[in-house]
Parts: sequence; structure tokens; C-alpha cells
Amino acid sequence: MRQNDRADESDKRTLRREILRARDGLTADDVRENASELARQALALPELADARTVAAYVSVGSEPGTLALLDALRARGVRVLLPVLLPDNDLDWGTYTGEASLARVRHGGRMTLLEPAGERLGADAVTEADAVLLPGLAVDARGMRLGRGGGSYDRVLGRLHRAGARPALVVLLYGSEVVGRVPVEPHDRPVHAVVTPSGVRRFGRPSGAERPGAPS
Repeated sequence: MRQNDRADESDKRTLRREILRARDGLTADDVRENASELARQALALPELADARTVAAYVSVGSEPGTLALLDALRARGVRVLLPVLLPDNDLDWGTYTGEASLARVRHGGRMTLLEPAGERLGADAVTEADAVLLPGLAVDARGMRLGRGGGSYDRVLGRLHRAGARPALVVLLYGSEVVGRVPVEPHDRPVHAVVTPSGVRRFGRPSGAERPGAPS
């Protein structure tokens, strides 16, 4: 590992701690109110309005809340895919059919997640998505996203790239988590937009960008 890479990794850890500390200060009411506004902003995105399949996730703890958004997408007739964490930190996928279809799963003492309880679709199912909603801790003006460091979504983005899939990549954050600079490493890939409870910011992809398989 080069010295610069080690410095970026250390800077990432520092930024993660700062953001997680700020999130820990949010009340349940804060999270609930922000979730409603986040859903409203996200549902106005053309990328989601036109989507047939959206890969998303179920928020946990003080993350920006996603359940209202998932239910609204499903009510539109959108097929919503949710991740299932595998032992090697890769992601399988299942279909969201409502909150009752979620199971609370504890992963090796590390964390408890809400995951779809039905059929497993395989890791490549994400390549069918027209849009992918990603969790994160921060994003910068280049669209570089800071995750939690587990590498699950680095694998997802790499899988999409190898498959030639070109879904809209949208990270869901709080407004204060759009920062001046996210430290980057060679494997990091940018997202196309961020949605916060207060609005949308795009990074180098027009709202009418084609879906995978569309004429170019």
C-alpha cells in the first residue's frame, strides 16, 4: 500500500467517526421527520419516476430513513430489490413486498439488519436495476461517496461495471453530509446524485440518462 493510500484510509476513518457521532445525536423524531422529506425529494427524481426496478436498502438506527420511500416505490408498481448480507460481506438480493416481508437478521455479533425473508435472487440481480439507492456517510462535489468501510457496495459497483450495467447511482444522506472532499482510494467509484431531506444534487449525469440497454 502506498503512503498516500494509507493517509486516505486514515482520513476516511476520521471522517466516518465524525459523521457517526453527529448521527448519534439525532432523536427518533429527527429521523422520522427527515425520512418523510427524504422520500418526497427522492420520489421526484426522474430516474425513480421512470424506473421499473430499483435496488435499495432498509435503513437502520439513525441512518436517513428509507421505509417510507420503499413503500411509495412499491405503490407505484416498482420492483424493489433489497440486499442480504453474505458472510464475505458481498450482497445477495431479494424482493421487497412490504414491511411484513422483512426479517431481523443478526450478523456475527456485528450488526442487526432488516432483510427480505423471501427467495434469494443472487448477487447479479442488482444488474437488472434501473436505479440503485446506496447508503453512505458522506459525498463530495465529485460524487465520491464515503461508505462504512465494509466493502459491500464497492463490490456492487464493481459488479455493475463489469456487467456493463448503467443504472442511476443515488446516495441517500443528510444535508450536512455533503462535504468538501471525501478521501478516495483507487477502487472508489462516483455516484450520479445525492438526495437529502432538503434537496437533490447531481454529479455529471443528466436526468434523462439512458437506462441499460437503451439506444445510445
